[in-house]
Amino acid sequence: MWVRHAQILGLLLCTLGWVFVGCTLAMDHWRVAQLGGQGGNSVVVTAWYWSDLWKDCYEDSTAVVNCVNFGVLWTVKTYIQAVRGLLMIGLSLGVIGTVLTFFGMECTRLGGDQRSKDRMLMTASAFHLVGCVSDLAGYCLYINRVVGAFLHAKVDPTKLSYEIGATLYLGLVGSFLILLGCTVHCTTSCRVNHQKSRHSMVPSISGKGEEKEIFRGYKHICGPSKMSNDFRDFSSYKMASVVTV
Repeated sequence: MWVRHAQILGLLLCTLGWVFVGCTLAMDHWRVAQLGGQGGNSVVVTAWYWSDLWKDCYEDSTAVVNCVNFGVLWTVKTYIQAVRGLLMIGLSLGVIGTVLTFFGMECTRLGGDQRSKDRMLMTASAFHLVGCVSDLAGYCLYINRVVGAFLHAKVDPTKLSYEIGATLYLGLVGSFLILLGCTVHCTTSCRVNHQKSRHSMVPSISGKGEEKEIFRGYKHICGPSKMSNDFRDFSSYKMASVVTV
């Protein structure tokens, strides 16, 4: 029973992580930069610059947002295209892994026998794991560029100092949930296979009634009572031979 509950929990974790990663594609504030906001003046002016995978935006203190969409595909920066591709690959593999998980779960009537279900569940976990690695690679690539620009802005004050936005943290949490769900599925599948291999040796010794009787007869022959009777007969035979001589 606990295997079914664990598999359902793993499916929920993978699905929730997949939803988080999918939401980051449409969310804003991948990187954020702030200008102004210094005290000492009668009017404090603050401006926000933020970007995502599709546009660059500017927001002033009156909450007016002006955005500039990225151009055609071949004019976008290379690392942004790489991040888009890695996230798309991760989402596609996550969809395949989710479908295979439904066939491999113990609580469903699809997928064939239990051994086929275990193999299908392991395959689904592999798809989820490769998709999780692809998502993490995309996020780490974007974070690397943001951190590099931040350090470069510290040297050159004329450049904007971007910081990591909340969207990237959401994506990292989603990737961690997918990895946790894969671990749960692999644990349940390996646990079931280990229990089958351990219990399969027991019926070969005492599976049928005839084998039980043979085993009991063997114990009776080799037991201490039979050995004591043989030793008593041998002693009486030796004493009789001595008296005869």
